Amino acid sequence: MKNALRIGLSFGLTSGIITTLGMMVGLNAGTHSRVAVIGGILTIAIADSLSDALGMHLSEESEDKHPSGVEVWIATISTLVSKILFTSFFIIPVLTLDLNTAIMVSIALGMFLLGVLSYAIARSQKTNPLIAIAEHLFIALIVIVLTSYVGNWVAVNF
Repeated sequence: MKNALRIGLSFGLTSGIITTLGMMVGLNAGTHSRVAVIGGILTIAIADSLSDALGMHLSEESEDKHPSGVEVWIATISTLVSKILFTSFFIIPVLTLDLNTAIMVSIALGMFLLGVLSYAIARSQKTNPLIAIAEHLFIALIVIVLTSYVGNWVAVNF
């Protein structure tokens, strides 16, 4: 059961951070609208959290090791709750700061949390934390850069 909880929390945190940051950066680049960014965050908190939880549920059910029904539901619910919480967390800077500042603060906080998770996972697996952190932050950075370009492209072309 502990493993199912860890799987759900890790997936929810990672997906919540990367998906939300990508969406925030893309919407900001394309619209420069606080309303659009808040709407995007709430949409991810609801639709994407439910979608990821169902994906986790089906993934756990399809495992060859046949996890118990309780473990499947723990992974499902922990994915849902952690994704909603970590996604919703990004509303705070958007509501309290200038939008561009909120985006930068959100990126910094998201990268920090992703780094902490990467460190914890690497330590538990007795692997080099610096390699894990660099790998995971690099992937997040790619998402942020690509969504910024897409947002700018949409703003220019539509």
